[in-house]
Amino acid sequence: MKRFLCIGLLAGLALAASAQDEKEVSISEVTVKGARTVQQPDGRWIFPTRQQLNSSPDGYSLLAKLALPHIRVDEAASTITALTNLGSVQVRINDIAASREDLLSLHMQGVERIEFIDNPGVRYGDGIAYVINIKVKKPVGGYVVGTQLTNTLTTVNGNELVYGRINHKKSEFGFNYGLNYQNFKGYEYDERAEYDLESGETVELNRHLLSQQTKNLGHNAQLTYSLSDSNYVFQAKLAGSSTLRPQRSESTMALNGSPFESRSATSHRTPSLDLYFHQDFRRHQSMTANLVGTFIKTNAHSENNEGSDYQYDTSGKTYSLWSEAVYENRLKPFTVASGVQFAQRYTHNEYHGDAEAVNDLRTSFLYLFSQLKGRLGKLNYVAGLGTSRRYYRQADAKQDFWLFRSKFNVSYPLAGRLRLKYGFEVSQHVSQIALISDAAIKQNSMETLLGNPDLKPCRRTDHDLRLTYSTPRLTAELQGYYRINSHCNMEKYIRRDGHFYLTQTNADNECSFFFIQSYNQWDIIPERLTATLYGGIYRFFNFGEDYKHTFTSFNGGCSVQAYLNRWTLGAYADNGWSFMEGEHRARNVPAWYFTATYRVSHALNISLFGQHLFAQHPLSSKAEVLSRHVRKTITRHDRDLGNMFTLKLTYRFDRGRKYREISRSMNHSDNETGILK
Repeated sequence: MKRFLCIGLLAGLALAASAQDEKEVSISEVTVKGARTVQQPDGRWIFPTRQQLNSSPDGYSLLAKLALPHIRVDEAASTITALTNLGSVQVRINDIAASREDLLSLHMQGVERIEFIDNPGVRYGDGIAYVINIKVKKPVGGYVVGTQLTNTLTTVNGNELVYGRINHKKSEFGFNYGLNYQNFKGYEYDERAEYDLESGETVELNRHLLSQQTKNLGHNAQLTYSLSDSNYVFQAKLAGSSTLRPQRSESTMALNGSPFESRSATSHRTPSLDLYFHQDFRRHQSMTANLVGTFIKTNAHSENNEGSDYQYDTSGKTYSLWSEAVYENRLKPFTVASGVQFAQRYTHNEYHGDAEAVNDLRTSFLYLFSQLKGRLGKLNYVAGLGTSRRYYRQADAKQDFWLFRSKFNVSYPLAGRLRLKYGFEVSQHVSQIALISDAAIKQNSMETLLGNPDLKPCRRTDHDLRLTYSTPRLTAELQGYYRINSHCNMEKYIRRDGHFYLTQTNADNECSFFFIQSYNQWDIIPERLTATLYGGIYRFFNFGEDYKHTFTSFNGGCSVQAYLNRWTLGAYADNGWSFMEGEHRARNVPAWYFTATYRVSHALNISLFGQHLFAQHPLSSKAEVLSRHVRKTITRHDRDLGNMFTLKLTYRFDRGRKYREISRSMNHSDNETGILK
């Protein structure tokens, strides 16, 4: 793979050198005539080709064709995954977080560009590694209705969606309804574990899956109303999701050959109301306000009868309120943006049975930020400062602290089409709510997962250096990244009376990693054939209270897209993402996909997806535990993912659709239940 990576990069640079005679123009940040990629201080703008838009039945299909670095898009499952340990992916439509249904019902006719922000500023909050912002023109007339039916042909798995939008004068009314279901049976699981007891004895256990079945049946719906003019937008969204039947998993395991049963069932109901307002005034100023209320009700049952019977039930309710206000002033030669976010959450979880506990968690969050973006000569910059107050209370445990975050990115053209970027950030990270609860959940006969209410935030420092070369047909980027997590929340096994408790502590821990990676995209035949190749070396350092672990891995992938009139053919492959955090060394599932889309007409598209072909039982996960007290090797395969074929039928009918300036969409919702499991 390394050899292919080098060859691809050298070939791309050679091609770029032969294209030096192409005429240059300057359109905002555009420096190359006809360029589909426009470099920005915090990322890049991508202008999809006509072929990409015409052959994309939904937003997931379009993003898959763009082959964004570090991002895996699964069109069949409608998922977007970050292949790094830097954080999560946030997808937006016109600057506001978008739901799965928003992407599935996205109309390609209105798409202007994709803003891929791979170095997000303080505006986006903590834990966001990549932002994909789809800029869409505002519909001002007509209507569109459509359906998307996605069904796997080789197993029971499907997602069905119907939607509609109608515009009348300044108003838009919309609805979405989706149904999803799944029934997987072909799991294989093997775990080999060694436990060192206080007596010096070592217990060796083999946990092997004999049979397992997981089932899911749920639905979701949303109603939207939008009122807009040339300088304001008001939108309201009422959304909800629930399980029609509990999500069930039933397993028969064997412990050193002796069988035992393991079961779980979960049901939920989640309504939310989202109110959004945006106002432009004095041409270069704007104000945005967003208010979201969410309720989550969860009921669950779990049992793991390894060694002895162990069962418990969980019932939980979460109420949350989230709000944001942002002011932006587009001055010359810079733009300033300042804002505030406030969130209040109350969580009540009751554990009954063998895990008897009652958790009442009250948390609040206040975040203030300000960001400056502009240009000094040829130097482009983004600088921001954020500060937040976080409050947490559970029983007698209470935390009240302030966090600070500073970040800046600079971009400078070195020569011609060569550009240098550097980003620096200092921030503080807080563990998820479930980990700071005081609940203790038994995992098996030897292990218990233990929350720690005394966890404190940790400091995080990031350095990001990139060298980018761009032409109308080639983008080649070399990136070096280094992250240091000081006094971070690191896992620790506590050995007590022949049992092992997995928890997290701060102490003098450090978890850091760096990587060097190359990303290359080449339009081999403009608007007909595009190839992407990327890969890099990653190095991880984990220094806990009583351990030191290091790990080196190579992570890479490639893709090809061909546009043949009504046909669009694509192939994608990556080797997963191997990493180490704390005392866990894990390998995410490798993926290889083949897609074929046929555009029957303007309204009808038929797509066929082949996933993990030529593999009957593809690896779905692999992990190792390297504690001095506990050592484990865990492998999992999934027959249902092997030789998997999925058919997607997309039908869209519209009449009288006209577009003008940018509109807004929204979907900020809460999904944190605080349940430890």
